[in-house]
Amino acid sequence: MLMIVPRSKLLFWVAAVVLPFALLAAVVPGAAPVCILFVGGLGLAALADALGSRRSFGGIRIELAPVVRMSKDREGKLEVRIRNEPPRQISLRVALGLPREIPAVSEELDVVLSAESQWSRLVWICVPIKRGDYRIESAYVEGTSFLGLWSVREAVPVQSEIRVYPNLLAERRNLAALFLNRGGFGFHLQRQVGKGRDFEKLREYVPGDSFDEIYWKATARRAKPITKVFQIERTQEIYVVVDASRLSARETVSRAAGASILERLVTAALVLGLAAGQQRDLFGLLAFTNKVETFVRARNGKAHYSACRDALYTLQPRTVTPDFDELCTFIRLRLRRRALIVFLTSLDDPAIAEDFVRNVDLIRRQHLVMVNMIRPPGTTLMFTDPVASVDDLYRQVGGHLRWQKLRQLEKTLRRRGVLFSLIENERLSADLVSQYLSIKQRQLI
Repeated sequence: MLMIVPRSKLLFWVAAVVLPFALLAAVVPGAAPVCILFVGGLGLAALADALGSRRSFGGIRIELAPVVRMSKDREGKLEVRIRNEPPRQISLRVALGLPREIPAVSEELDVVLSAESQWSRLVWICVPIKRGDYRIESAYVEGTSFLGLWSVREAVPVQSEIRVYPNLLAERRNLAALFLNRGGFGFHLQRQVGKGRDFEKLREYVPGDSFDEIYWKATARRAKPITKVFQIERTQEIYVVVDASRLSARETVSRAAGASILERLVTAALVLGLAAGQQRDLFGLLAFTNKVETFVRARNGKAHYSACRDALYTLQPRTVTPDFDELCTFIRLRLRRRALIVFLTSLDDPAIAEDFVRNVDLIRRQHLVMVNMIRPPGTTLMFTDPVASVDDLYRQVGGHLRWQKLRQLEKTLRRRGVLFSLIENERLSADLVSQYLSIKQRQLI
């Protein structure tokens, strides 16, 4: 859609020509024909300039990359290519229809298209403030008419998708030292204990082999003792189950204002995926609300990690109650091989916690289940912080009661073989990776 707007230059000539000659015609009636001639000439020139400006953007095309990837709270670049055919020198002002979640350093940029080149390039600096999938469907171009009396504006249709992923840079920096001192990372290798569960081969019995290692069927066939040899499992399945229900929509106490619990859970899940990839384990994802929203079967490799990232970057909390019955049934039916299943959820609601305890029995015998929950604000032991007033005392009593209920939940889950951890918000990713590496070293899976 083309729009023509008068510029200050036109207003200046109107003030310089129309007003004086109009006053002259009113004062000196005999000079009216001359005044009309000058005023009409200015009007004809402005009209001709406006009509000629309708062809100002002929041959101008704007192109953006079909897919642009950025990270939340990190500076990203959006490249815009302007096609000028046939090449001619023209000055333009360009703006993009960016969503509110992707503010740009400059809302509009000026560019002079060269007569020697068919293509020109602009770079927008953006800092996304919210992860998700966003689309740019229009760009706006402004130029000047031949005489400079009018500004010509046009909305140009474009197609571009901006994918804003969670920002893992800070988490990876915090975990760098941890990676260098665990498992197979860096130069500080640690020996894995145990004899493993994966069958490797059969061999003849040697003194010292225990009776539970003897393969009795092969012994009967060969008429001599045969021993089974096992090796340490190198490739295991790790699944992260992310709660995207109303429990995850609450805000956390963090430096980022308005950061929800789900934001931290998504970041921690992807960091654990990086750690599993370094250990050559198979990593999978499952996101749920009152139903299973996303399921990515465990695999490894860079392409698979990109698929996991694409499955999570658009995940948003929903105002529904989580359905652990459907979730645990889904896991029981879909996951046949023993795996480490890491739940990232909130169980501070007694009714929801009871529902989880009841339904986790479906999977706890087949899989190793680990539950991680961000510690709710103020949930601490009594008198952990100094008491300055009666309000502080009541606040600490309430926090102590919440802590006691979660402690009782931990004992209940532990009796069922389920690991439960109450983690500080800032330590979620680091503690999650530490737990995973410890479990892998002890061969609990």
